[in-house]
Amino acid sequence: MDDTTIIATLQAAVPDAVLESAASSDAHATIFVSRDAWPAVARELRQRPELSFEFLAELTAIDFWPRAPRFELVCLLVSPAHRARLRVKVRLTGDDAHVGTVTGVWPAANWLEREVWDMFGIVFDGHPDARRLLMPEDWEGHPLRKDYPVQIRMAPRVTEALQVT
Repeated sequence: MDDTTIIATLQAAVPDAVLESAASSDAHATIFVSRDAWPAVARELRQRPELSFEFLAELTAIDFWPRAPRFELVCLLVSPAHRARLRVKVRLTGDDAHVGTVTGVWPAANWLEREVWDMFGIVFDGHPDARRLLMPEDWEGHPLRKDYPVQIRMAPRVTEALQVT
């Protein structure tokens, strides 16, 4: 299953979606999906028998700061029925980094979307449990953003002297 076949099938199912093929350095088909069409395209990728991408292997993001668009949401899908893999990418701008959730399509996306929000600050509209996953609740910022300050200045805390026995 190649990217042109997948795009043709998806374009027929979701006519308003902006879909384009992407170059790939490996054997996986790679497509770009518009931000607004991502939830509808995800539903079609899972439900259509000729596609049946039932397994969400990974969901992460890439920060290309200072380039625009700043973020790419990357989703790796597997179709066990067709023995196929697909990489789906969604471009997001830095000032409006939000996209619809796909937890209704793949329940495993719940924690993966929380991790992406926690680390990159990409908001998933309609997410059922939007809260921090890896960082403490009171943490400020998103550590995997390229503009995140690496040097954090904290005063050293001394609570008691070290006792060696």
